[in-house]
Amino acid sequence: MSWQPNRQGEMTLQQQIIQWITEHIERGDWVAGTKLPTQRQLAMQFGVNRSTVQQALEELKAAGILESKVGSGIYVAQNSWDSLITQTQPNWQKYIDTSLHKPNYHTIQLINEYEQRDDIIRLGTGELAPSLLPTTEIEASLKELSLQPKALGYSSPQGSDKLREAICEYVKKRGIYAKPKNVCIVSGALQALQLVAVGLLEQGSIVFQEQTSYLNSVHPFQSVGMQMLSIERDEQLAQTLAQKKRKRQAVFYAVPTLNNPTGGVWTSLEKRELYEACKASRIPIIEDDVYHELLFEAATSPIKSMDDSGQVLYIGSVSKTLSPGLRIGWLIGPTTVIERLADIKMQTDYGSSAISQEIVLHWLQSGKYEKHIQSLRKELLLRANFVEGILQERFTEIASWDKPKGGFYIWLRFHEPIVDKELFTKLLHRQILINPGYIYDLQDTQHIRLSYAYATEEELDKGLNILFEIARKKK
Repeated sequence: MSWQPNRQGEMTLQQQIIQWITEHIERGDWVAGTKLPTQRQLAMQFGVNRSTVQQALEELKAAGILESKVGSGIYVAQNSWDSLITQTQPNWQKYIDTSLHKPNYHTIQLINEYEQRDDIIRLGTGELAPSLLPTTEIEASLKELSLQPKALGYSSPQGSDKLREAICEYVKKRGIYAKPKNVCIVSGALQALQLVAVGLLEQGSIVFQEQTSYLNSVHPFQSVGMQMLSIERDEQLAQTLAQKKRKRQAVFYAVPTLNNPTGGVWTSLEKRELYEACKASRIPIIEDDVYHELLFEAATSPIKSMDDSGQVLYIGSVSKTLSPGLRIGWLIGPTTVIERLADIKMQTDYGSSAISQEIVLHWLQSGKYEKHIQSLRKELLLRANFVEGILQERFTEIASWDKPKGGFYIWLRFHEPIVDKELFTKLLHRQILINPGYIYDLQDTQHIRLSYAYATEEELDKGLNILFEIARKKK
């Protein structure tokens, strides 16, 4: 106990005393509950002023390593070890809190967590049930593929040349005429949005969207400093866009066919009106068209088919139709834009899975994809009718909805504002998982996104029965 601080050292006397006491606790010489010598005793031992010791002890108390007991003295705190661990590690929470990407809403974090559990009935999930995925056919495809060594390496920046050619042929049926140089293969539609956010827009740019939007449940634009603005598509649309945009950069995010989450479908006139309004203010349009193949009736032409000036960036994907696990989508746009985004993609992941690209190419070229789509639409229609039958039988007194036109969802609207965190939690306690409307519009307390694409008929019947029971009690 003859140690004294070095007055010629680089550290101050106070810092050296703090370090000396901390080392005694770390080594176990002073365990939790150990009483320290008095300030006077420590000052004499260290050969320093009592005020220097007092300042050192106060700092250790503030850090939770020491604690005072009135009338008794200073002791090693019971949680001193935890405090020391916190001090010796990087302050990860500060790193997290100040990082660029915004955290998801707590409700969405819970949804992502509970979707992994087998005992949960998923009434809101935005993916196909395992039984609807063509697992056997995809497995057979792997045996039919003749992979070249190049196919097992990194993909080219824009993706497989052959797949891009096949996509150009495929989208011709949608009235879109593109060349392979206008196509970039991406790992799903969400990556396309992320690439646009970091590759084309400056901080402070405006992203126009509808009031209820999928973009409110993810943060590809918000996390890089974009301003999200929800607007009405009314007769004043062109003036509103011009007024809000002013001299800033802006884009309009649109899901005209089977909107996520509402399931809405725009008419050809509505698409034309948006295109002309955006064109007047030179606002690019991001057209997210990943659900169009799942319409129960014939689809109208996309906005991209009207595009004669390279104004529309068009997103397609097989995640909602073939397999989300393949992680293959595409972005179609002007060559300069595609080259820019492909460069950024190569800097982040060196290209989408080459094997997945080969599978999608095989399905497009062989006709398997369109055959699968036809079968899938029939299955989804049966499921939609099944769920709507349950709604007609049990929910008409407490909720309303539009007949589903395709895709996965029914946008169920309760007559009363009962959709809140309490409802979400009560259902979760009963092993029922929903997607509440407030994750798509913070002010929405009346809707839930009801999916008929994932749960089995038995689960849908049970889940909707519990939803009705709890919702009726909240009225």
